[in-house]
Amino acid sequence: MAYLAQSVHLQFGGLVLGFVGWIMMASISGVNDWRIWYVDNRTVITGGLAWVGVWRACFNSHILDSAEICKSISLTDSFTPPEIAAAQVLCMAAIGVGVVANLVAGYAVRSAFLGVDGRHVRLAFVMAGSLYWITAACTLVPVIWNMSSVLANLTIDFPPDFYLPSAPVKQEVGPGIGIGIGSVCLLIVSGLLLLCYRYPKPKMPKSGETGHFDKSLRGGGFLGVIEESVDDGKINPAYESE
Repeated sequence: MAYLAQSVHLQFGGLVLGFVGWIMMASISGVNDWRIWYVDNRTVITGGLAWVGVWRACFNSHILDSAEICKSISLTDSFTPPEIAAAQVLCMAAIGVGVVANLVAGYAVRSAFLGVDGRHVRLAFVMAGSLYWITAACTLVPVIWNMSSVLANLTIDFPPDFYLPSAPVKQEVGPGIGIGIGSVCLLIVSGLLLLCYRYPKPKMPKSGETGHFDKSLRGGGFLGVIEESVDDGKINPAYESE
């Protein structure tokens, strides 16, 4: 089944890219630097810099008890903007769908290497590629939404215990959004490579190679000796008629 193994090089690469993209996507759901806020009041936020993520908002302070203060952002909080709420839901959905996509893609590549029925393998690759694209869509929506909110300098009405102003002096796109965009690109390319799979047809011997091909399939014995002699263009003297 060497020709089968050679036919899934691109798909194996797609599996690797999809796994890396999924790891990147899972990592951004836990980072705190989707948005970078610059604040002018440094009475509590001594660095003048705060990081707003999907689940937490953090800043450095030498006034409060801890050097780094982090406050949780919940889906049910009244101040949570819709783009962050959507990110919380869609990132969790993307992680789950990505796990299934990795398992199905790994199963498809393994089946192709082992030479399983072509239709079955083709269906597995289509499912894996589609799941990677769903993962990319679930990641792309919150990433683009939050990036547009940053570029529009939209505010978040944090409660007083967060020590953050409702509007920063300015805000920038954080590394979390950049990693998310890279993750989406890898997942899209991965899905495309998996969807491009075609089950290869066995290579048939050329007309000039027919005798060679038949010899490998023929058994030994009396018949085999006669057929080999005929194929070679010579008649074995032992079987010449008098």
